[in-house]
Amino acid sequence: MSANDKLRNPLKTARGLGSAKDGTHHFIVQRITAIALVFLSIYVLWLIVSLVGADYATVRAKVANPCHAVLLIAFLVSMFWHAQLGIQVIIEDYVHTPGLAVASQLAVRFVCVLAALASVLAVLRIALGS
Repeated sequence: MSANDKLRNPLKTARGLGSAKDGTHHFIVQRITAIALVFLSIYVLWLIVSLVGADYATVRAKVANPCHAVLLIAFLVSMFWHAQLGIQVIIEDYVHTPGLAVASQLAVRFVCVLAALASVLAVLRIALGS
């Protein structure tokens, strides 16, 4: 028996499984949303600065432009997805009570999805003119 075998969890050895096999996907998605947010945040800041001092009709017309609406929706989805992933990691690292951890994870996911849907709906209502 090698030194590595002594350190293995017996259940892992029995099943032939290691970790939950999900950490890499989470890590990659978090990095992809971070990279997307760099560029989308620059765009949103430019859009906001370009609309400073504009009247309501001008802002509404600018957001109704299909290009701007799509980029704003991409920003919103990326932002809430990235936030949910980040808060999930914080909860996993610092909340050690199992019931509280599950409740917190559910609450964070629910709030992020609800906020993303409300934000996207607001942009779509402006873009579609209703």
